[in-house]
Amino acid sequence: MPLQNGSVTVTEFIIGGFDTTKRPIIAGMVVLITYILAVFANIVNILFIIYDKRLHKPMYLLICNLAVVDILYISSASPTMIGVLVAAERFITYNQCVVQAFHSHTFGSASHMILIIMAIDRYVAICHPLRYSSIMTAKTVIGLSATAWGVSLVLVSVLIGLTVRLSRCRSVIQNAYCDNASLFKLSCEDVSINNIYGLFFTVLLFCCSIGGIAVTYFRIALICWIKKNKELNNRALQTCASHLVLYLIMLWSGFLTIILHRFPNYPDLRKIAYILFHVVPANLNPIIYGMQTRSLRDKIIQILQINTRSLSSVTKFHVLWII
Repeated sequence: MPLQNGSVTVTEFIIGGFDTTKRPIIAGMVVLITYILAVFANIVNILFIIYDKRLHKPMYLLICNLAVVDILYISSASPTMIGVLVAAERFITYNQCVVQAFHSHTFGSASHMILIIMAIDRYVAICHPLRYSSIMTAKTVIGLSATAWGVSLVLVSVLIGLTVRLSRCRSVIQNAYCDNASLFKLSCEDVSINNIYGLFFTVLLFCCSIGGIAVTYFRIALICWIKKNKELNNRALQTCASHLVLYLIMLWSGFLTIILHRFPNYPDLRKIAYILFHVVPANLNPIIYGMQTRSLRDKIIQILQINTRSLSSVTKFHVLWII
C-alpha cells in the first residue's frame, strides 16, 4: 500500500462476497455450468455460420458478431463471479480490476450497438426487400460492426481513463466483479466528473439503442399495417420477435444494475442482478437466435439427425458383432 503525495493509494482490493450465501459451492457450480453452456452454444452458432456458405449473409454475420461479443462479455467477469460465490473474499490487483472493468463495459456497449444494427437490418429486409441485397452488403455490415466496436472502445476508454486518474483510499469492491462505478467509489477524491461522464455515457448509449430500435420497429409496424399483407406480417413477427425479446431482457437487466448502484443498502441484490446481467443474455441469445432463425434451426436439426443416425448405425454394428 504505497504512499503517494501523502495519501494512501491501495493497489490490492477485496471483492466482497455475499453476506448470506448458503451452499456457496453449489451457487458457484451453477454459474460455472451456465458459463460453459453459454460459451458452447455461442461457439456452435458461430461454427454453423462459418461452415455453411448459405449462411454467409448480413443477418447471420451480425448473429455471429453478437455471439463473439457474448463469449467475450461473459468471459470477462465469470471467473471473478464464480470466485466470489465460492469464497467469502477474493483478492484482485488494481490493474486486473481495471482491465476487467474495461472489457466488461466495452463488450456490453458493443452488444447494444450490434442490436441496433440488427434492427436496421430487419427494417431493410422487411420494408425494402427488393433493395436489401444492394443496401445490406457484407461490406456495409462489416463497416457498421467496426463502427460499433470503435464507438464502444472510445466511449469506454474515456470512462475508465477518468477513473484511473483517481487515487484509492478504500480496499473493498462492493460488487460481484469490477466495473467503473465500483472502481471510482474506492476513491476519497471528488468524483463529480466521473458521475457526470458516467451519466452522459449511460444516457447516450441507452437513448441511441432505445431510439434506434423504437424508430425501426415503428416503421416496420407502420409498413405492416399499411400493406395488411398476412405473409409480410408473419415474416416480420418471426424475425423481429426474437430480436425484441433479447433487447428487452438486456435493457431491463441493465437498468436494474444501474438503479441498484444508487442503493448501497442492498449489496447482495445488486451482485445477483449483475450476475444475471452477464449470464442470462449470453445463454438466451444463441438459443433464441438458433431456434428462431429458420436456416440456423434447420442446420442444427440436420446435424443432430445425422449424428443420431450415425450413433444408431454404430450401435447396431456393435450388437451384430456381439451376436
